[in-house]
Amino acid sequence: MQRAFDITSLNVTVIGAARSGLSAARLLHHKGVSVFLTELSPASKYEEAARLLREDGVPHEFGQHSARVFAADLMVVSPGVPSDAPIVVEAERRGLPVISEIEVGAMFLDGPIIGVTGTNGKTTTTTLTGEICKAAGRRTMVAGNIGKAFTDALFEYEGEIDIAVLEISSFQLDTCVTFHPTTSVITTITPDHLNRYHGDFQEYAASKQRIFMNQNAQDHLIYNCDDPVVTGAVKTASADLFPVSSMQRINRGGWRENGSLVIDAGYGKELLARVDDLQVYGRHNYMNVLMAGLAARLEGVGIDVIRKAVMEFKGVEHRLEFVCEVDGVRWINDSKATNVDSVVIALQSYRQPVVLIAGGRGKGASYEPLFELVREKVRAMVLIGEAAEEMEREFAPLTRVTRARDMLEAVNIARMAAQPGDIAMLSPACASFDMYNNFEQRGVVFKECVHTFCREPMVA
Repeated sequence: MQRAFDITSLNVTVIGAARSGLSAARLLHHKGVSVFLTELSPASKYEEAARLLREDGVPHEFGQHSARVFAADLMVVSPGVPSDAPIVVEAERRGLPVISEIEVGAMFLDGPIIGVTGTNGKTTTTTLTGEICKAAGRRTMVAGNIGKAFTDALFEYEGEIDIAVLEISSFQLDTCVTFHPTTSVITTITPDHLNRYHGDFQEYAASKQRIFMNQNAQDHLIYNCDDPVVTGAVKTASADLFPVSSMQRINRGGWRENGSLVIDAGYGKELLARVDDLQVYGRHNYMNVLMAGLAARLEGVGIDVIRKAVMEFKGVEHRLEFVCEVDGVRWINDSKATNVDSVVIALQSYRQPVVLIAGGRGKGASYEPLFELVREKVRAMVLIGEAAEEMEREFAPLTRVTRARDMLEAVNIARMAAQPGDIAMLSPACASFDMYNNFEQRGVVFKECVHTFCREPMVA
């Protein structure tokens, strides 16, 4: 049991009616907790949430934060509510504890939790880890920053849960206090969301470190030892450390050796797979496979089950996802590349010239890490969204740049610019919220636009 205190005896205020806040309020109400949800936006913005709250009988308000907000013993915030929001600052001034929705879910779960965070790679690692645990016959919940909110998944899940595999963002970690995964994973830490963290990379990195702050020597911490920021961060950890590398042989953890991926989780060296036999490729994916396999092994999954699941894994939607090939041009959906480092990885994954569709809502990070790659690999760049003007200034000296009004125009411009043998890729380096609800919707729209001239069936 992850519960550090008995939340069932407390009066709880939930801030925010978006996905995580709504699901936290509904779960708490279902568990008999006295809960009140408050949302500053009008109910017209959250009609479905308002309907569900009414049907469930959850006390709530829209369009204000009334005095009732602070008549509570505990405040729960959605990840979309920043730590310096006035209502959170006031709660802390009054001595009212503030925790995250992820932490609420953990309080109602018996059994181990694998928590995965990092700037890039966490969705692939989380997904594969979940697939391995399911293949082992474990009743597995995969949730968090991927698919369903953790509390929503708990609210809807029928039956017992053997293990939870959670993708956890920095926003969710910001307000974690007692959250305690049995196995934690840190994939990478590179600049991202700096608009949220006052332009301070160290503040963002410190948020990622919170995933292991409550772990002890009986717990496991898997980390990317090729990333110097991650390696520096884990020096303060109390958990049992398991480094992973694609560049060097290490004594215990996971590494690449003679074209194979191998792990040692305390059972001696074990083969996961030969690189050439995987259905995903690229150094970043080899790291994801190593981390997922190691996490599952540390939680007691047999190596034969892990091998089979790894070999069958085809990757995740919206991350370097092959869409189709038309006139010798391969179309790739990388909508999940919402930061600069993700696009660096994407461009490094291909030897062919790339026609790149990028842009959206910027996050305050520098585009400089892309400059040399764009100069060497990008035949043309098509820019969309709020960041298009700034990105044009940055990249126009390096390659041919065109701005587009929407995704359909961007795809058509990219089609005209691409030559046989090229890669035409959506890899935005930006958030999606200026034009779309999320990166998933952006990726779906991209694929729909490509399929106006590519008649291959859409991938479900």
